[in-house]
This record gives sequence, C-alpha cells and structure tokens, in this order.
Amino acid sequence: MYDRRKFLKLTAVTASLATLSKYAAAKATVVPVATAGLPIIISTWDFGVAANQEAWKILSKGGRALDAIEAGARIPEADMKNHTVGRAGYPDRDGRVTLDACIMDEFGNCGSVAAMEDIAHPISVARLVMEKTPHVMLVGDGATQFAVEQGLKREKLLTPESYAAWKKWLKTAKYSPVLNIENQQHRPGSKYNHDTIGMLAIDAKGNISGGCTTSGMAFKLHGRVGDSPIIGAGLYVDNEVGGATSTGVGEEVIRNVGSFLVVELMRQGYSPEDACKEAVNRIIKKKPETAKQIQVGFLAINKKGEYGAYAIQEGFSFAVCDDKRQDLLIPGKSFYKEKK
Repeated sequence: MYDRRKFLKLTAVTASLATLSKYAAAKATVVPVATAGLPIIISTWDFGVAANQEAWKILSKGGRALDAIEAGARIPEADMKNHTVGRAGYPDRDGRVTLDACIMDEFGNCGSVAAMEDIAHPISVARLVMEKTPHVMLVGDGATQFAVEQGLKREKLLTPESYAAWKKWLKTAKYSPVLNIENQQHRPGSKYNHDTIGMLAIDAKGNISGGCTTSGMAFKLHGRVGDSPIIGAGLYVDNEVGGATSTGVGEEVIRNVGSFLVVELMRQGYSPEDACKEAVNRIIKKKPETAKQIQVGFLAINKKGEYGAYAIQEGFSFAVCDDKRQDLLIPGKSFYKEKK
C-alpha cells in the first residue's frame, strides 16, 4: 500500500545523501595532487625525443600538458625526413597524402581529424575541432575545409621524395605493412620501421593530456583510416587514472579498443607496462597467426607518472623527458623477443 509519509521521508534522506556526496566530491577535487617526479612527457619511437624536447619547453615553465602535446607533435609533422607523420608522409595508392590525428585533454574533451588532405599539421586541426566545434571528429574534405576556415594554410603535401617512392611502389603495387617502419626511415640499414607518434604528458599540476598523429600506412587504400585518430583506440586519457597510446597496425588496435583497454586495466591496478602487455596478449590470443606478421605497441603512463610499454615484436622504442633528462630513449619489451 502506498504510504506518502514514508515516501516523503525516504526522499528527504536520499536528497540529503546526494547533497553530502556532491559536497564530498567537491572537496575531493580540491585536494592537492602529489606531483613528485612531474612534469613528464613520453612518446613513441626515436623521433619522440625531438618532440618531447619541444614539449618540455612548455612543461618546464609550468605550462599545460595539452599545449605541450600540440607543440611536441608538430615537430615530427614538420620533419621532411619523416615519411610516416605529417606533411612528408608517403601517399596512399592513389598518390594522395592523407593525415590523421587526435588530441585529448584532462577534462575528457577530445578532437580528431581523419583522411585530411592539404593541411600539414593535423594535430592542430584536431585541437580546433575539440575547442571550436560541438563534434569530436571531422574527416576528408570537411576536415580540410574547416582547417582553412580556421586560418590554417592549404598546401600540396606530396613531396618529390614521396612521389618517387610512390612511383616505385606502383611497379609492383604490392601492399604489405612493414614492421616498425619509422626506425628503418630514421636509421638507414635497420631492419625495423613504423608509422605513428603518440604522446602523453603530465604537467606540474598533475593533469594529463595526450595526442596521436600520423600519415598512416604507406600506399593504403584511399580513405583508409587506422587507429591513430580514434579516441579509445589510438589514444585515451582519463585524468583520474592515466593515459595510453598505440602504434603499429591500426586495424588490430581498433578491434580491441586498445588504448581504452590499457587505461581500464590501470584503473584495476595494473602497472602501465603490465597493462600494455595484457592488451598485446589479447591481440595475439585472438589472431595468433596474424600477430606473427605485424607490429602493435602500446605506451602508457599512470597518474603517478609511472610509465611502461609493450609490443608484439621487438624493435619498438619510446622516449621519456622529465627534469632529469630530456633525451632518454628506451627499448620497449616485446612478446616474441621474450618467447624466443
């Protein structure tokens, strides 16, 4: 039987508890965050060293992690020797250079562009999408149009060197992802190579931001988009827990929502390295034969500033920059190297 008096009493108690919870939550947000060892920035691959050093110019002065991420990511995007990120990236099989990027801040805001042409700095366009639109992702011609409307320069991105590589590829038109392509390009003679830069930063206030930018796999199908611009796949940040980013064959990262998985594992108590390792193991478990032929690597950092990485194949490396050292490059651990 309906009892109005009991209902009103219960409602009052519930309201009081809700108010108390909101008050407790508000109090919790103003508790100072431990910042021992901070600020810090980490990024994928050897060209992450230069990106980190640029980002450090902002972090070392007490700047915001988001600003550091954008500034750092623009370095490899502008590097004319880098054919996997930014304006000198190799084209798709139609000879068109298409760029992808995403960015995410400490509040959970995010922006992304995919398959964008004629704009050299997709990381900056991704930030503009985040800050100037109600959307998360813009793609193709729409992304380019938006960038131009925001004042970014439109330019032809296909360089003579990239054009020559494309013409050479057309002779066989064989598409086969190459393991760790970035190292091969930056270190002649190396058997390794790769395709993305992912960056994660914690500023002096303890806030985390991240970014990821790439020109994607060389000679891909026109319109192909990998994990790099997809929030939760190529990048994910939770300011209460940490952040993660990925590199390698994006299709497998997307299928496993890789970066989100890594962050959720850290929420459960995994260390950054162990969380990355578990994400890699899941990819291998689902497609063991495919995993033997591809590279996927994850890089993560938790709220304490602890970091770690893990990849399917050996050859993955990541760069670390803090107040002690700005040029540290660390070889990541890998599944197949450990199993040999």
